[in-house]
Amino acid sequence: MAHITLGGNAVETSGELPKVGTKAKDFKLVAIDLSTKKLSDFLGSNLILNIFPSVNTGICSASVRNFNQKAGDLDNTKVLCISRDLPFAQEQFCAAEGLEHVIMLSDFKTGDFGKDYGLMMTNGIFDALHSRCVIILDQDGTIIYTEQVPEIGQEPDYQAALNAIK
Repeated sequence: MAHITLGGNAVETSGELPKVGTKAKDFKLVAIDLSTKKLSDFLGSNLILNIFPSVNTGICSASVRNFNQKAGDLDNTKVLCISRDLPFAQEQFCAAEGLEHVIMLSDFKTGDFGKDYGLMMTNGIFDALHSRCVIILDQDGTIIYTEQVPEIGQEPDYQAALNAIK
């Protein structure tokens, strides 16, 4: 498990992020149109998995905006923004913000993505939500970069994530 903090308070996760160089585990997540999306639906493109507790918090929404801005400049790359928010909230956020370069996906049904990727918080006030992480996959689904943000209130290292793709 990873040891991170939320407002300086210790929080643990359900495991460790997958290792760089390994194949990403398949997932089933819910899109804003309520369809089910799997990893295989996105293979053939580089993938930025922008993972966070809730789009309704300042830092989480900032990460979605930031990756949305950068995504338009990246060749053959999709940004998947993953949380346990309901798809309706994700859709409303993107519509209100005019975000068109990210794909919102929800793990609200089972939480299996968070468990399988070792990033579900297991204690604290955000218990069962996702910790803030970035995972980059190449076109074949191999993990080429990971970041577990040590303090939930901090933004990820956007430049390091983008450099992993270039």
